[in-house]
Amino acid sequence: MMENLQKGLIVKALGGFYYVQIKDNIIECRARGIFRKKELSPVVGDYVTVQKTGSDTGTIEDIIDRKNYLIRPPLANLDYLLIVTSICDPIPNTIIIDKLIAISEYKQIEPIIIITKNDLEDTKALQQCYEHAGFTVFSVNYHTNEWVSEIKQRLKGCVCAFVGNTGVGKSSFLNVLCPDFQIKTAQISQKLGRGKHTTRHVEFYYLQDVNTYIADTPGFSSIDMLQYDLILKDDLQYCFREFEPFLGRCKFTGCSHTVEKGCAVLEALQKGEIESSRHKSYLEMYQQAKNIKEWELK
Repeated sequence: MMENLQKGLIVKALGGFYYVQIKDNIIECRARGIFRKKELSPVVGDYVTVQKTGSDTGTIEDIIDRKNYLIRPPLANLDYLLIVTSICDPIPNTIIIDKLIAISEYKQIEPIIIITKNDLEDTKALQQCYEHAGFTVFSVNYHTNEWVSEIKQRLKGCVCAFVGNTGVGKSSFLNVLCPDFQIKTAQISQKLGRGKHTTRHVEFYYLQDVNTYIADTPGFSSIDMLQYDLILKDDLQYCFREFEPFLGRCKFTGCSHTVEKGCAVLEALQKGEIESSRHKSYLEMYQQAKNIKEWELK
């Protein structure tokens, strides 16, 4: 029987090492070889049991059952996925926002939309679009801090991650949220119209005043999202929460909510009860999902 087994939370993964928070200490760990045989890797957010091998080193012996798991970025046990988009420089990409939301819904993680740079352009239209769809939206800029306490209270006692395309200001947002982080940021590439990658690995930052863990993640593209965290076409309708009141009310069973006559979702779209940009994203995602096979999810 093993001695010194302790439970902890993986707060950083880098170069084959896992840094596990156990009470007030960080233990540098390797994972047992058995995980490779099971094709299972520990990720940031995992609760694990650790066999200590020294005062600040150990071996991960087991991964405690996850309530959710993202493949890319590799994270587990999230309460919130905070989806960051800038209103300009770069301009919002609603298909990326909606794909992130769909993955979040599919994994049963509550999405929150963060719109940055509201001092440069009006965010009202974008904010209303997502509030109408049933999401919490924060519109912020980095020159004021009246929004900080409200967001902190929303995240109190939770585990969450910030995601979004490169250049939208995730690291800058975290630096305002907690200046002690001082996460590296980069300027937007004027030639390419996007930001440089400034976050090279997934790592939790701890907001001690509200007992919250926040992950800053590398920027990634829409191709990455559906390449890793895939959603089958029949499941996609359940990843758009504003569709829910109309599901089961279509004239024909098996309705795809794309072109069918008697579709309750399309009728709601025509009445303005569903945002056109959201349904447009659904159509694009549905066409992509039609080509996904069930074996690809394994």
